[in-house]
Amino acid sequence: MAALVRLDKFLADMGIGTRSEVKLHIKKGKVTVNEESEKSADRKIDVSRDRVAFEGRELTYAAMEYYMLHKPAGVVSATTDNLHTTVLDLIQEGMKKELFMKEELFKKKELFPVGRLDKDTEGLLLITNDGELAHKLLSPKKHISKVYYAKVKGKVTAEDVNTFESGIKLEEDFTTLPARLNIVKSDDISEVEITIYEGKFHQIKRMFEAVNKEVIYLKRLQMGELVLDADLKKGEYRKLTEAELKKLKG
Repeated sequence: MAALVRLDKFLADMGIGTRSEVKLHIKKGKVTVNEESEKSADRKIDVSRDRVAFEGRELTYAAMEYYMLHKPAGVVSATTDNLHTTVLDLIQEGMKKELFMKEELFKKKELFPVGRLDKDTEGLLLITNDGELAHKLLSPKKHISKVYYAKVKGKVTAEDVNTFESGIKLEEDFTTLPARLNIVKSDDISEVEITIYEGKFHQIKRMFEAVNKEVIYLKRLQMGELVLDADLKKGEYRKLTEAELKKLKG
């Protein structure tokens, strides 16, 4: 069955304005449906077939959206922040460029980051408005794996590998699940890949502190089946492919 949405709700969902604002836009003749002016705010729109435009620019509707973002350092994993650039600011900036190029509006509706990366951590971040999928990926009961690359002050040893595999007590009531630590390079500045199954605050940094070492660079490479696209530059994002989404939803 086709998804039917009131025209005023459709426009509000697309970020054109509040319900009262979009009703005024409709009355002023700024909205067309299938290339004909539409003055009825309660007109039912078939989102899969009807073509809706605002001031001549077509609106592309998507109920659920999924983006892979290559988060750069210095950007916070939040929807809003008065002091720092957020991951959603990067999405909105990309949207503005798309509008300029395509003369098309595409609303990034109610997007949020799935989980958090520390401000100084780079790498893979999933941005979506699918609360059900986010809950699945973040649920402690699901034990979704997260893979990171890190540079660490101090020589990482086989003993550290065993310690991570045994689990590390970070809080009075929290011990990490067994983590996989792969040594890429052991030196004064070591390089490692680490797989964890939780997402506690500063977890990887605290795990290394527990073995008397300091993380000086951290980048997330993978979350569950979703792998950071090597072609995405820092700050860039793209839609997930159907294959990626299917793997995530499992």
